[in-house]
Amino acid sequence: MHSIRVVRHASERGGWEMALAEPPAHLAGLVRDYCGYREATAAPLRRQELPGVQVVLILEFGPLLKHLDDAGRVTRHRSGFTAGLDERWSTTEHDGVSHGLQVNLTPLGARRVFGLPMHELSNRVVGLEDLWGLEARRLVEQLAEAPGWAARFAHVDAFLTRRLERGPEVEAGVRWAVERIHHAGGNLDIAALARELGRSHKHLIHQFHEHVGLPPRRLARLLRFDRAVQRLKAGGPVRWAELAVELGYFDQAHLHRDFRQFTGGPPSALLRRTLPDAGGFESGAQVKSVQEPAWGDGQDAR
Repeated sequence: MHSIRVVRHASERGGWEMALAEPPAHLAGLVRDYCGYREATAAPLRRQELPGVQVVLILEFGPLLKHLDDAGRVTRHRSGFTAGLDERWSTTEHDGVSHGLQVNLTPLGARRVFGLPMHELSNRVVGLEDLWGLEARRLVEQLAEAPGWAARFAHVDAFLTRRLERGPEVEAGVRWAVERIHHAGGNLDIAALARELGRSHKHLIHQFHEHVGLPPRRLARLLRFDRAVQRLKAGGPVRWAELAVELGYFDQAHLHRDFRQFTGGPPSALLRRTLPDAGGFESGAQVKSVQEPAWGDGQDAR
């Protein structure tokens, strides 16, 4: 049974409902969290999706989200999509209505759920029907028909459990190394980590490409940035120099460099674009839409 926290927003822009839940104990460490969403806004809403330490799985029951790349090209994926670890932000947009469920998998959880070398998903957005075929469509249809968020989360639990039982095991040394990186908040010497594990730095990088999708040093950097973003989402006053030291950055300038790479601007700009009530971050002016290509039923726009 999930403990579900529902956050609702209503204003002149429209409204949304976010149902937030943690995974059950047997999925902890493999699933980070769940977010069911339903929103209706007076105008199209574009969000900036930030890099993080999760592999995102989007299951769509309503009109399909548009995903925009850096050049403004649009793709849509029937049933939903997954996004592997990435060091760039991306942009999503809906035309005023959106309804679905987001599962944030840990990289090691995604390795087992998808059964793929994780470097094949890194820096990519892939349609679920390309990966799972009709199984993805059936899952989304069942979720859409479920009576509420509790039933949907339970259904996703069961689906993920079946996938995990069929999926590959993660190499124990990689699992240990990932846990160490998380425990240190991304602040540790990766070469020393490899020596402690009894492996060469090169071999550890190769294993991370297979099981995580990014080398350990880049995972550690994403983790540090993700911790900073979580602090911004928590609200309250922020003293940037103190936050930089707390999270292990060399100084405030180091923090700002990471934010410029991962968000396109300084942290203060991201903070100004925070949407209320767990709504995420509104997109800035980094991406302009172009004409969406025509696409047939059941096909992804490319």
